[in-house]
Amino acid sequence: MNKFFKGALAAGALALVTPAFAQDIVVVSHGQANDAFWNVVKNGVEQAGTDMGVNVEYRAPETFDMVAMSQLIDAAVNQEPDGLIVSIPDADALGPSIERAVAAGIPVISMNSGSDVSKKLGAALHVGQDEFDAGKAAGEKLAEMGGKNAICVNHEVGNVALDLRCAGFAEGFGGNVTVLPTSNDPSEIESKVSAALASDESVDTVMALGASSAGEPTVAAVKGSGRDVNVASFDLSANFLQSIVDGDAAFAVDQQQYLQGYLPVVFMALNAKYGLMPGGNVPSGPNLITADKAGQVVELSAQGIR
Repeated sequence: MNKFFKGALAAGALALVTPAFAQDIVVVSHGQANDAFWNVVKNGVEQAGTDMGVNVEYRAPETFDMVAMSQLIDAAVNQEPDGLIVSIPDADALGPSIERAVAAGIPVISMNSGSDVSKKLGAALHVGQDEFDAGKAAGEKLAEMGGKNAICVNHEVGNVALDLRCAGFAEGFGGNVTVLPTSNDPSEIESKVSAALASDESVDTVMALGASSAGEPTVAAVKGSGRDVNVASFDLSANFLQSIVDGDAAFAVDQQQYLQGYLPVVFMALNAKYGLMPGGNVPSGPNLITADKAGQVVELSAQGIR
């Protein structure tokens, strides 16, 4: 075999395993650095990048800051990536930046929050759950369990998705619902839930909107009160799932956030390579995780997958 033929074979083999061009995808979320929920989303993003062989950058502000997040989106647009993936907790604040991306010809997919505004802003689709409907399902379940007077703990005031969760919960619950605004500091949440329980003996239900940030301290507050109060939470954490197994919490609402990070990267990679894109939104939840299911996903939650 002559040297020319060997060289041609080697070049051909290289062409089979090397993409025609490097694909660059940027993900911008509103996830706060101390929220374990978003670590799972990031794990999904990174695994999809590895599986699809694309360059993916995950960015988020240190705190719930819409100005900082819009600046991150603008910076991503300036890079002219092959795809932009964003969460949309506040369409008024983030809409102009997202629309600039669309106007620049950058494909956009929204994930986690923004299902109600995604299409209007020009995104191709949304990967997540309908927050109002998820809240309604949780409220109906807790009402079936005998709940009459509830607290909905909102740990990220200004996030439209969390407002929708509380609104849906109130509709599904049907009884009295009071929204308790807090920060995402677990110590503050435990203290405020404890105070709310102490001030109203008729409270029999507490709905938290994030397992690690709000669900776990809510369980601690209820146990400290010595009261028989049903606790449920959106999202999963290993400790909250264990509380369900132990009978200290009723259920968790799983939106499968790993998929919210993973699937948009896959879709963007396929779009950049082949022009493929799903024709509509992809629901990642909700799924109610009760005691009969909780034990099965504790380990996966600890691994940062559920």
